[in-house]
Amino acid sequence: MKVLVVTAVPAECEAIAAALPADADVALLVGGVGPAAVAAATARALDGVDLVLSAGIGGGFGALSAGEVAVASTIAFADLGAETPDGFVPLSQLGFGTERYEVAPKLAVELADRTGGHLGTVLTVATVTGTAATATALAERFPDAVAEGMEGAGVAAAATLCGVPFGEVRAISNAVGPRDRDSWQILLALQSLARAVAAALA
Repeated sequence: MKVLVVTAVPAECEAIAAALPADADVALLVGGVGPAAVAAATARALDGVDLVLSAGIGGGFGALSAGEVAVASTIAFADLGAETPDGFVPLSQLGFGTERYEVAPKLAVELADRTGGHLGTVLTVATVTGTAATATALAERFPDAVAEGMEGAGVAAAATLCGVPFGEVRAISNAVGPRDRDSWQILLALQSLARAVAAALA
């Protein structure tokens, strides 16, 4: 089985590469930051791929702390929709498509078991959450949210178009909410990400 692992930035890709065995049948792709760039890059790389995994570090919801792992049961493009006087309306309610991509349940559970990750909805955003108000609003709209990133829905959209199974694994570097870069634990998250992806693909 050929697996494609897509990251946003080289640091994520390099950490994963260092943790994989030399004979692993895994292709690694730095797809770029954000859903548009990564969707385009992923679509170009899916020929002959049996499984694509969006992997990276990200913000954690709820009790998830730095170094823990989140695994998507659903990937949701959280800010794809419209603002209205009554609140946010997602794309699906507008009648223009979908903002949610369901990971195959068996695959999601297997990834969570192998990585020791927390299973739930992983949000994709085009604008990283930076306030407590936005974090609260997202948590209310997605009560089972475990993490936030910027690429998962792009990878899932490309995979869905090409008929390839997909998943998402995120290692937590910080809490979703007010930006406090001094509290971010990037190195810890990268180490956790590498171990998680290696375990997922073992």
